[in-house]
Amino acid sequence: MSGHNKWSTIKRKKGAEDAKRGKIFTRLARDITIAVREGNSSDENSNPKLKIAIAKAKSSNMPKENIERAIQRAIGGNEGETVDEITYEGYGPDGVAFLVDVMTDNKNRSLAEVKRVFTRAGGSLASAGSVAWQFERKGYITLKGSNLNFDEVFMVAAEAGADDVMDEEGVIAVYTPRELFAAVEQALTEAGYEIDESELRWEAKNETELALEKALQNMRLQEQLEELDDVQAVASNLMITDQVIAALETA
Repeated sequence: MSGHNKWSTIKRKKGAEDAKRGKIFTRLARDITIAVREGNSSDENSNPKLKIAIAKAKSSNMPKENIERAIQRAIGGNEGETVDEITYEGYGPDGVAFLVDVMTDNKNRSLAEVKRVFTRAGGSLASAGSVAWQFERKGYITLKGSNLNFDEVFMVAAEAGADDVMDEEGVIAVYTPRELFAAVEQALTEAGYEIDESELRWEAKNETELALEKALQNMRLQEQLEELDDVQAVASNLMITDQVIAALETA
């Protein structure tokens, strides 16, 4: 398993910690809002991603009114509220490239918070386009169930155009080209598989390997960025080695 896949596994385990910090409803609400916007529909029966987001919200006991508010936010039903999606570009210690996806109702606040985190970590924000060229958008899908037949999933996903299928510590993850993301997701659903996670995310074209301490500085920067309320996702081109993962898990 590659380092970034291991990092995805660690973040899944950290979901319980987010709940303890009381931040889970904020994250779930944003997932719902993004699903409505990306699927161009507020009807979960015609928007598979929204259906998944709502199911997650309900399983975490998110109040119905919070779910409805998140949907209204996406379609502009909350009077006077404008929500912007922004991707900030930056550099961490030793020049590691970062992309930070943000959803916010206050761009000045978000910019100030992201800039503060970069600066404190010894990094900096970068001008638009100076970092993004090092990444490409990829589809990422995980399936529910612990006894799935890997070979069967692989065949369904590959025939629909997936780039790769991996077993990430018992969780089957499917990677797709951006343009075939929806087609692969639909093929898996029609084959009877239940989607757990489904998103487009940034993947580095080439990774940068650093000494352990420098790598950990960048991983801490990523964690601090992910802690910001307006931040949806963070990607970097850092090569996350087994040594880095071990150090993070024991920290």
